[in-house]
Amino acid sequence: MACALFCVRKDSVLPNAHIRLHFLAALILATILAPPSPAQTTPKQLDFEVASIKPANPDGPESLSTDRAAGLHATNFPLRAIITFAWNIRDFQLAAVPGWVDAERYDIIAKIERDGTLVPSPDNPRAMTDDLRTTLDDRFRERIRSLLASRFNLTAHHETRDQQVYALVLSKNGPKLKVAVQGDQFGFRGGRGGRNQGFAVTTDMLANELARIIGRPVLNRTGLTEKYDYVLEWTPDTPQSSDRSGPTIFAALHEQLGLQLESVRAAVDTLVIDHVERPFPN
Repeated sequence: MACALFCVRKDSVLPNAHIRLHFLAALILATILAPPSPAQTTPKQLDFEVASIKPANPDGPESLSTDRAAGLHATNFPLRAIITFAWNIRDFQLAAVPGWVDAERYDIIAKIERDGTLVPSPDNPRAMTDDLRTTLDDRFRERIRSLLASRFNLTAHHETRDQQVYALVLSKNGPKLKVAVQGDQFGFRGGRGGRNQGFAVTTDMLANELARIIGRPVLNRTGLTEKYDYVLEWTPDTPQSSDRSGPTIFAALHEQLGLQLESVRAAVDTLVIDHVERPFPN
């Protein structure tokens, strides 16, 4: 006897066994006829609604304006700087960069669509939590990475490389940082002319800001956990600086903030460019 699901000799069925057989047959049939489970989908990568990219006039002014709710507006901006901003790394963390990426500049206007992908942020920057600020920054940088991938065909990977770095530590007599009070300002001001001011910043943020100014990785090893306001003034060590009477940035950190930089070796995350192309203007 042919059976669609299974066969059992009639004389072998024990009392009440036919009930169990009917139940098993129904279970197998339900499994066969059940609709397939919906396929799991990965979240769509964030991107910009519209973007214009054109080679810039290298003699024009340079500017970068970012609005996490509106978009990106870069004028005469180096592509290398766009890449480091997109991955939230410093210049020394970028490797295998073609020469034209350093030399060529672009005008970029990229707009964000007002849809459900936007995360609302409070009007007062100081009312924003660190977690929300990180989320907003990460989502905005993801949009820029999508733009670089689609328009510049940029691909890259991360490597860990051993480098000489600085460790930000407390001076012998302790820190001189001022714990921040409630206000509207947040972040940094200045930094290139021998003066840098911070508003409600953590020492992790200060270490990153010092890395930007000095041009070498800075690790935060202060152990401080508050948010601080500070002013740091020093004499830039550049050929254009005629006045060398003021302190170096290393001396200023010690004297004004009660911090110091120690040279150490450490593993540094490095972004290695695998492929990048010039975009077609639009």
